Amino acid sequence: MVRHAIVLAGGLGTRLRAAVPDLPKPMAPVNGRPFLEYQIDYWIGQGIEHFVLSVGYLHGAITAHFGSRYRDAAIEYAIEETPMGTGGGVLLAASRLTGEGPFLVLNGDTYFEVDLRSLAALHAERDSDWTLALFRSNEAGRYMGLSVAEDGRVHSLEVERGEVGALANGGVYLIEPDCLLHTGARPGDSVSLEQELLPSALRAGASLYGMAFPGGFIDIGVPDDYRRASEMLR
Repeated sequence: MVRHAIVLAGGLGTRLRAAVPDLPKPMAPVNGRPFLEYQIDYWIGQGIEHFVLSVGYLHGAITAHFGSRYRDAAIEYAIEETPMGTGGGVLLAASRLTGEGPFLVLNGDTYFEVDLRSLAALHAERDSDWTLALFRSNEAGRYMGLSVAEDGRVHSLEVERGEVGALANGGVYLIEPDCLLHTGARPGDSVSLEQELLPSALRAGASLYGMAFPGGFIDIGVPDDYRRASEMLR
């Protein structure tokens, strides 16, 4: 079973700053609770017992709120002193993980209802290095599209963004620890997850698979979707 998850919660949240000026984006209140609580609650329900929160901008609001334990889950922090990008955040946080087996990486501003057992089953069945949870986008140009074979293998990453109805990257990744070494990046590097780490892994011969999930998806990165989150998470 998958027990560990990294949550990328260190972004500046510039597009949401007008609506939430004094908090890091994952702490934006939704129905009186921080958005990040909903996400961590969901993944605790999926069996995650240990979270490493990759934090940076206004990180004190996150560390003070969650402390070292939330419900039954242990919480650790990988603190970026300077912005390192989403890939840099993954590398820094992954250096805190011990033990064998794959771990999850989650976007701290995205709530995606993914069945972890199904994702992990595909990951094991295909002997995958990276397994991505995908969704059908209803917006053109916002999310990274992918070219995926019938068996789920990812052939190419369309960083220029996908079309309406196309499979898109949902920001939930199941990753084998050793495959991060194949990207050529190391903890302390400033890199993008989507634009640098994933393409580097694919070029290095890592096996990438994707699986589509029909569950609820919301990304609060823009004010309109932030406002819509209160209905979805009610």
